[in-house]
Amino acid sequence: MTFLGIIPARYASTRFPGKPLVDIGGKTMIQLVYEQVKPCMNDVWVATDDERIQQAVKAFGGKVVMTSDQHKSGTDRCLEASGKIGGAYDVVINIQGDEPFIQAKQIESLKKCFEDNPSTCLATLVKPFTVNDGLEALLNPNSPKVVVNLAGEAMYFSRSVIPFLRGIPQENWLERHTFYKHIGIYAYRRAILAEIAMLPQSPMELGESLEQLRWLENGYKIQTAITDIENLAVDTPEDLERIKAYLAERLHE
Repeated sequence: MTFLGIIPARYASTRFPGKPLVDIGGKTMIQLVYEQVKPCMNDVWVATDDERIQQAVKAFGGKVVMTSDQHKSGTDRCLEASGKIGGAYDVVINIQGDEPFIQAKQIESLKKCFEDNPSTCLATLVKPFTVNDGLEALLNPNSPKVVVNLAGEAMYFSRSVIPFLRGIPQENWLERHTFYKHIGIYAYRRAILAEIAMLPQSPMELGESLEQLRWLENGYKIQTAITDIENLAVDTPEDLERIKAYLAERLHE
């Protein structure tokens, strides 16, 4: 089974313009992501709509494909990019371009969803919340939650805490139940990617502003793989400063 990694990268981010090109320890963030995932893929490409990102990727020897600036999601960009790249890849993995410390074993967990079960058509990562994360992290609407069935398939994603634990004080929820955080890395069988990219936006998707709900509403199953790794994502300039401080601490250990 062959796997194509695509890293969608936009320059015009609302909260942090130009973030794929920020410097982290002497390398651009997009280069760090590329180098982290390359060893565990059959091939890796950056998909962008900006010439500055294109030139930066070429400068470090990476593969890059230009895509439309009209895409509303990384899934749409992955579909166009995979069509331009070509090749007989079985699965496309959509890798977030703002997680410079993504680990190879997280990608391997996604790959196993397809290697172990031929019926898997979509897969994503989830991470258990821990007591140490604290209630504030669990309640954060910017950190989507997911509930899964006994087969490990996603049942629903929400910005609210799911499930609600009736009769248990909220401050005790993390001690009484395993809640899952959604890690936004997706893997799609090539044919399924073409199908879901053509779907119109759905009511639950519009309500929660979570694209993956569109797939569930249309009857697609999403297999989940569990990771225990807390990724360090860069959504804002403040996130970048925290990551730089984290790296500085590691250098002085």
